[in-house]
Amino acid sequence: MKKLIETLKNCWRVEDLRQRLLITLLFTAIYRFGSFVVLPGIDPGKLDQLQSQTKGGLMSLLDMFSGGAFSNASIFALGIMPYISASIVMQLLAVAVPYFQKMQREGESGQKRIQWYTRVLTVAILLFQAPSYLINLKMQASQALASGIAWPVFMVPATFILAAGSMFILWLGERITDKGVGNGISLIIMLGIIARLPQAFMQEVSSRFTAISGGGLVMFIVEILILYAVIMASILLVQGTRKVPVQYAKRLVGNKQFGGARQYIPLKLFAANVMPIIFAQALMFIPLAIVQYQSDGASWWVRDMLNNRSLMYNIVYVILIIAFTYFYTAITLNPQQMAEDLKRNNGFIPGVKPGHDTAEYIDTVMSRITFPGSLFIAFIAVMPALAGLLNVQDAFSQFFGGTSLLITVGVVIDTLQQIESYLLMRHYDGLLNAGHTRPAGAVSAY
Repeated sequence: MKKLIETLKNCWRVEDLRQRLLITLLFTAIYRFGSFVVLPGIDPGKLDQLQSQTKGGLMSLLDMFSGGAFSNASIFALGIMPYISASIVMQLLAVAVPYFQKMQREGESGQKRIQWYTRVLTVAILLFQAPSYLINLKMQASQALASGIAWPVFMVPATFILAAGSMFILWLGERITDKGVGNGISLIIMLGIIARLPQAFMQEVSSRFTAISGGGLVMFIVEILILYAVIMASILLVQGTRKVPVQYAKRLVGNKQFGGARQYIPLKLFAANVMPIIFAQALMFIPLAIVQYQSDGASWWVRDMLNNRSLMYNIVYVILIIAFTYFYTAITLNPQQMAEDLKRNNGFIPGVKPGHDTAEYIDTVMSRITFPGSLFIAFIAVMPALAGLLNVQDAFSQFFGGTSLLITVGVVIDTLQQIESYLLMRHYDGLLNAGHTRPAGAVSAY
């Protein structure tokens, strides 16, 4: 404990790091405050039906990523998800459309143009999603609108307020990235996820100690141990890499020799991130849409697919995750391009011919590590359903796996690594070591 306190003091001593941490806290506090600012003209006391709608299905996923702003009819109700959707579309276009492929290879200038297109696409998505959200709000909480205001009149300014709220969140995220610590967009998503953790934790404690068959202290300790083990497994998944050795040819420039050093290409076991889970979840909501348009009731398989704890649901879910892991890895990692870049920089993999053979080798390695990685992701994704079998409350079970856990673990690791780099640059030990000051000439072991 003493070492931890000393390390925190070191974080405060580094002026640049202190300023960045304070800026990050300020901007995240602004975001959380805005999540509770209700749309003008809406009575927050009459949103019970909307809040009950967001307890399951696609709505619960949207509400989770927005930190509860979706169910509160907040000005930040649409959250950062429109920007994430636009980013995914642009990423796919950069793979499929030659114009965007060329733009992506132009370096910093090309990335700026892609960011501009992403923002324009975000606004277009917002102008579609905002009216859709308001129509759903009218259906679920029509009495929440103040008397004397007609819904058609209310929807026009409310659409612009929702769009402006999402773009403001995007601006906050970019400012956190530039002036704060960590990736701002990722931090905002993580904040929306963990905002529900205290309430979900207290509900779980209450259910274990008050219910007749709750299990008491023993079952609660078992839950915490399982959660700890899953978090450790998620860290291994996020950090796992396969290092492919690369040798660079020696070359003489004047009297100096360059190259000749051996480096590595780190191929991540978790290259697809959480995208396979998000795509699979989107497809798993199709049975819900089928039920909504059936007048004579749903068939047995549709009803089974609506239960996220059923065997059929989880089998299909795992298959989709594995398929999307291969798909997303294939479109984001281009072995042919990697082989060309190595050849252009006079690099080669020992024992493998440059060019086509190198591309084949990288593709083979990626195929071999993607399969166990996809199984690992699928296991993490179905953990909330397995936790439900232990009578864990739905709100708390979401933290046992799925997108919630993987995003939280990834963002926390990335943020801690950035803080670690600031401390090491100032000759301080990192967050995971003792908190004493390093000598100015000491060589870091990292």
